[in-house]
Amino acid sequence: MARRPNPRHGTANRGDPNRPRFYGRHAVLAALDNPARVKRKLWLTPETQRQISVPSDFQVQIGDAADLARLVPNDAPHQGMVLEVEPLENPWLGDVLAEAEGGHGPILVLDQVTDPHNVGAILRSAAAFDAVAIVTQDRHAPPESGALAKAASGTLEIVPWVRVVNLARSLDEIGEANYWRIGLAGGVDATLGDALGTTRPALVLGAEGEGLRPNTATHCDELARLPISDKVESLNVSNAAAIALYAAAARQL
Repeated sequence: MARRPNPRHGTANRGDPNRPRFYGRHAVLAALDNPARVKRKLWLTPETQRQISVPSDFQVQIGDAADLARLVPNDAPHQGMVLEVEPLENPWLGDVLAEAEGGHGPILVLDQVTDPHNVGAILRSAAAFDAVAIVTQDRHAPPESGALAKAASGTLEIVPWVRVVNLARSLDEIGEANYWRIGLAGGVDATLGDALGTTRPALVLGAEGEGLRPNTATHCDELARLPISDKVESLNVSNAAAIALYAAAARQL
């Protein structure tokens, strides 16, 4: 394994700042284990070097915790691991729908949810409740990043993330694949439990504050609300996604 150069002569090769850099044990180890993920460079501390096994031909650089901290955003909890990667290839929606045909798992559709922490947390819930995929509009979704991968806690590597050009057209395709498209919204009579029934749902969630865009709502089969207390106006979108996924999973079909 390569050794860190003398600090007096500068820090180690910093790699390509335009590539995503993952940090933290769950995000890094999951990416290392994913054969579909192209890995470019790994930085470890001496402590973490002794804890994990990497191929002998893989580019690894050893540095102390302060060296690794300079590779990631301020105060990012790197836990002695930083991995530079290429983004995963974008799966085709049609392929995902075909592979899932005959199953019962839900799909999550996110309408302009742009916060990487929320998308990462939603990926984690999607994995926990066996969602088929998450679907986002490419222009209105965050890129892969260390913050998103950290929030996803390794599930970025296992939940298909489909980025589409036209969300309304994709909702039509999802409906043609026999999913019942339920848009989560406030101010409607039906609750999510009412809408779910025995359907195979595509759960459609909008951004916090703005909610679903009108055009997105018109491409849903039904709008439904989470029956929350009037003590709060709304839930964080990642919390709402987790509750909706649990509700879908808890039904007796």
